[in-house]
Amino acid sequence: MDKKTVGLSDTFKGKTSPKSFIKNPIKGTRFTIAISSAKGGVGKSTFAMNFALALKLAGSKVGILDADIYGPSLPKMMSINEKPKSADGKSLETINQYGVQCMSIGFLVDEETPMIWRGPMVTSAIKTFTQKVLWNDLDFIIVDMPPGTGDTQLTFSQEIKLDGVIIVSTPQEIALIDVKRGIRMFDKLKVPILGLVDNMSSFQGGDGKNYNIFGEGGVEKVANDYKKEFLGKIPISIDLRKAADSGKPLIEKNPEHEISKIFIEIAKKIKVSFP
Repeated sequence: MDKKTVGLSDTFKGKTSPKSFIKNPIKGTRFTIAISSAKGGVGKSTFAMNFALALKLAGSKVGILDADIYGPSLPKMMSINEKPKSADGKSLETINQYGVQCMSIGFLVDEETPMIWRGPMVTSAIKTFTQKVLWNDLDFIIVDMPPGTGDTQLTFSQEIKLDGVIIVSTPQEIALIDVKRGIRMFDKLKVPILGLVDNMSSFQGGDGKNYNIFGEGGVEKVANDYKKEFLGKIPISIDLRKAADSGKPLIEKNPEHEISKIFIEIAKKIKVSFP
């Protein structure tokens, strides 16, 4: 049968109960790692893309699932402007970019189309992406979660086998309040927290001095308070931002960049936990 493009209406029809999920690894993958932020605007998606590519550089076969239904970032950050194909009209083929298998709700809708969906439709989308996407022989699938502690987090935690979660935050107190909620949620749902990342930890000015715009040491303190691993600090970088906006993540564009090296070190820390 000729391949055809699958549209949104073809993919998410009818109502889906969370009880229809089977708590097993996503087919075609070995390990599933979620990237969570609890609060929006802390650079979670930028971290997720660069972290996935760092794992690829470390020799792993990697996929990225953009599970942020209301605000998908993967199409822009990975410069993908096509829709997934399907050989049978039921399953979806991933789109490969920079050696990584990718899937996002953003592939199925126009960039400016708002997702005005209630919880059951979000759950239906997650079911499609975890059960009907043809992920191919992956060591790791990285799931870019939406901010918060809502339907998506609950569905993944309760119905799908998560091997771990990395929590990304800025060091400011208003963000850390939500991080603490996120830690309690994942602990309650028995999802292993692999560690916390301090993003936008500082900014180096033209005078060579570092400025702690969002505060200092907050993420590491929360990690210590809750007995979680602190994975490291990522400073504010205009190069990181420009690369994300250009559709080619910094670690792919320049793996020797000082910020890229931080992602690589974090990826190495995580990889040793998964034989």
